[in-house]
Amino acid sequence: MLHRPETFSDILQLESHGPDTFVGLSPKYSWGRIYGGQVVAQALWAALKTVKGVFAPHSLHAYFIRGGSLNEPVRYEVDRLRDGSSFCTRSVVARQSGGAILNLSCSFQVIEKDAEVQTARMPLAPEPEECRVQEDDSWPSIMERRPLNSYPGAGQSMGWVRLTDSLGEDPRLHVCGLAFTSDAIQFNAARSIHPLQVSRDEYREKFMGASLDHSMWFHRPTRSDVWHLFQWDCHGLTGARGMTVGNLFAANGAHIATIAQEVLLRERR
Repeated sequence: MLHRPETFSDILQLESHGPDTFVGLSPKYSWGRIYGGQVVAQALWAALKTVKGVFAPHSLHAYFIRGGSLNEPVRYEVDRLRDGSSFCTRSVVARQSGGAILNLSCSFQVIEKDAEVQTARMPLAPEPEECRVQEDDSWPSIMERRPLNSYPGAGQSMGWVRLTDSLGEDPRLHVCGLAFTSDAIQFNAARSIHPLQVSRDEYREKFMGASLDHSMWFHRPTRSDVWHLFQWDCHGLTGARGMTVGNLFAANGAHIATIAQEVLLRERR
């Protein structure tokens, strides 16, 4: 029987299985497959294990290839594509017995001091404590979400997210934590512009949904075990796919990351 992780720190307990190869486990998710943000976070952590501590991730690009099974471990195979003096690049393939479930590329940079300019502005939003708590939320207790209402036709979604266990001071843990939380709010932006509007309870009966690909650009460090705000815009629906682009802000308004994800939003016929 698998020993399922109960905290985010548990999720990052990857076991070494030979050179640049690591194995991770998953908590149980009510929808029956591994949460995409978890696979991205574990793949990024596997890549971080192969780079020197002076490097920090500045971007990642991932394709979700197939749904991950909750009933077996995930094997992360890291390929050291390049090691430079300022930048290094890694590729990670996540595999299970049925084949690859995720392909991730990530780039790391030695932290440099240079011009510091922010043009993105944090939107007005109620404080997390003022937002509704979803009593029937199907997410494990590893992550706490406070989504804001996304009205029909809005094409936008926002929400506060944080990890529930304290991660200490290692910035590498927190950037993986942000990757974990980044796959949790964007669907409502796409759902809100679909011609077929259904209640939250009816959604799984009427639609098949999944994350298809996922990109993040990291601008500034922050903690993932405190509240941070995601703001998403859907740029349109076509071919049962929705294009969402988002910004991540710290509670003090600092622009932490830019995110893009294409989601599958297919009507069941």
